[in-house]
Order: sequence, then C-alpha cells, then structure tokens
Amino acid sequence: MSMQAPLGWLGILRLGLVQTALGAIVVLTTAALNRVMVVEHALPATLPGVLVGLHYAVQMLRPRLGHGSDQGGRRTPWIIGGMAVLGLGGVLAAVATAWMATAPLPGILLAVIAFLLVGVGVGAAGTSLLVLLAARVAPARKPAAASIVWIMMIAGFVVTTATTGRLLDPYAPERLIAVSAAVSVIAFVVALLAVAGIEGSVAARREHVAPTAFRTALREVWDEPVARHFTLFVFVSMLAYSAQDLILEPFAGAVFGMTLGESTRLSSVQHGGVLAGMILIAIVGSLAKGGIRALRGWILGGCLLACGVLLVLAFAGAQGGDFPLRSAFFALGVANGAFAAAAIAAMMQLVADGRPGREGVRMGMFGAAQAIAFGLGGFLGTVVLDLGRLLTGSASGGFAVVFLADAALFLVAAALALRIGKGAAERASGFGNAAPAAP
Repeated sequence: MSMQAPLGWLGILRLGLVQTALGAIVVLTTAALNRVMVVEHALPATLPGVLVGLHYAVQMLRPRLGHGSDQGGRRTPWIIGGMAVLGLGGVLAAVATAWMATAPLPGILLAVIAFLLVGVGVGAAGTSLLVLLAARVAPARKPAAASIVWIMMIAGFVVTTATTGRLLDPYAPERLIAVSAAVSVIAFVVALLAVAGIEGSVAARREHVAPTAFRTALREVWDEPVARHFTLFVFVSMLAYSAQDLILEPFAGAVFGMTLGESTRLSSVQHGGVLAGMILIAIVGSLAKGGIRALRGWILGGCLLACGVLLVLAFAGAQGGDFPLRSAFFALGVANGAFAAAAIAAMMQLVADGRPGREGVRMGMFGAAQAIAFGLGGFLGTVVLDLGRLLTGSASGGFAVVFLADAALFLVAAALALRIGKGAAERASGFGNAAPAAP
C-alpha cells in the first residue's frame, strides 16, 4: 500500500475553501430566509425553526454517507456530490420562501424538501471532507488544520452575509432567488476547484475496501470503546455549546437593559473570543507535542473554563451594571473556540483509530452526534429559559437557571474529556509517532 505525502499549508487552505463554500450556502439558507419568512411574509417563527431542525435531523444519515465513501475508496466524489445537493437545496429553499408569499402551503412543502436536501448535502460533503483532511494532514498539523477549516467556514458566513445583505435590498422575491442561485453556483465552483486533483492518483490511495453491509459496519464502529466514548463526548459538549446561541443576546437586553445594537456588538465580542480560542489552538497545537493526550488537556481546559464563566454569568444579574459583561462574553468565546478546535483535531486523530476501512462511518457517527446536539441545543436552551422564568418569577432568575444547567453540561463534558482516546489510541506516544492514514 503506497502512501501520499501529507498536505502542506496550501493544501489545507484549499480544503478549507470547501468549508467556506459550504458555510456560504448554509448561512444564507438558515439566516436570511428565516428573516424573510418571519418579517416579510409574517409567518410564525416556529416555521423556520422547524425547517432548520429538519436540516439537522437528516444529518443522522452521516454514518451512512460516510460508509458510502468508505466502500468506494474515494472522498472527493462525495464532497462534490454533497456540494451539488447542498446548492440545489439552497436554490429550492429560496424559491420556496418566495412562493410562500402567494401560495403558503405549496411553498412550505417545497421548503421541507429543500431543507432536507441542505442537510443531506452538508452531511455528505462535510463528512467526507473531514475524513480526507484526517487522512492527508500530518498529525502535528491537525490542531492547526482543525482551526483553519472552522475559521474558514465562519469566513464563509461573514463574507456571504456582508455581500448578500447589500444585494438583497430592496427585497423582492426574484432578487432573493437570483442572489441565492448565484451564491450556490459560486460556492459549488469554488469547492470543485478546491478538491481538483487533491486526492491523488488511484495508485496512491488505499486498496478498495471489501463490500460490507452498512449495519455491520456501524455495529463494528459502535463496538469500539474509543469511538463510542468520543461520540458521547461530542454530543454532550456540543449540546452545551449550542444551548447558549439563543440566550446570550436576550440576556444582555433583559437583565442589563442593553439596546439591540449594544447586545449585537456584545455578541460580536463573543464570536471574536471564539476565533481567538481557535487561533490559540492552531498556534499552540502546531508547536506542542503530546498527541491525543495534549488534545485531551486542551479540551478539558476549554470545557472547565466555559463552565466557570457560565457559573459567574448565572449570578451576574445581582451585580447589575458593574458586572464586566463584555469580558465575560469574550472569555466564554475563547473557551468555546479552544475546546471546539481541539475536539475537531481529536476527531481527525481518532477517525483512523479502529478497524481499517471504517473512517467514513466513524466520522459520520461523530458528525451525526454534533448535528443532533446542535439541533437540540438551541431549542432546549429556550425551553429551560421559559421554565426558569416560571419557577423563579423573574427574567434574571430564568437566565440563571439556563446558565447553571449549561455549566452542568460542560462539567459532564469535562468529565468525559478525561477519557478521550484512552485505549487503542494510547498506543501512539505523540503526534510525531503516529503515521498519517492512507487516503
């Protein structure tokens, strides 16, 4: 079996462009169309919430999609195919949203199909992309690669929202469809160019995997203690991560009396902290050694820091205007960014740990746990907030209940982090001793 040389930084950036393209379509579908449904069409806010939930729910197919790429022995066709399905879903979602103005029921039915396509496309492209990265990136560069691809996805969010925000004004259904179609086409072309030739020749790839039924492959992976434990960690930690999404800005407004503009700027501080945490892991991870043990330590530290900040936020209302809310939001962002980037690097490290030829199923299982957690997190955060308000009789008390519950989740995640990769993964003494998996 021949081995390819690990990707250099340029190759990592090329694959990161796929995440940028993926993020561009997703953010337009889940953010701009959400606003049009609720504001321009005056539809219930529950509708986009359900549609976005569908896009997460269908990503339970990630292990099956990863199994398909395992059986074929190639990842790029699944990345390209996934981006094509994602782009089609993005265009249909825009058509459906515009159609809702004149024919709500047919528009909603088309939107259901569109968001299901978006979820399938994200699952197919995202899973195979991470497997390809894990196979082609040298172990010592995996922390940096994990940060880079996540940051480039966020860059896709930023560039798309900044550009399309201008192109969509003044709103018109035809303009919405045209802009969405343009974003999807550009994103697909960028992804196509990014992966062109990067997987190498047939001779450089691993041998074809013996045909195996999906249920058999999934059962084999689930029976691996390292993979099963990491899947549980991903679910709990990402549930805690996503539970904050719909809570922080309302907290700043309801408890500290901030205006919409002030709370939005505060949110940008928190996102800046996320980027800082990811950059920190990219730098430290590239310089340090220690393999999965080092990643475990960074994940544990990020979870514990997030837990501590949330405990402080739970009692911040009692201090009033003197509380350093800006600093707390930034610290929470750093904690989230650090643990998330380290977790993705660990995911890339552990995907090849186990039975050969199951990398796609393993990565799909990790990705499905993340998608389900993200789908549940925002919803459960708002439910706990409403229950907290009911139980305490105050907005401040309601937010305190949410932050305490979220802190408890991060504490559980920290406990799970203590055993990440223990077992077969401990055979590798560090990044320098672990051989990159053959694509």
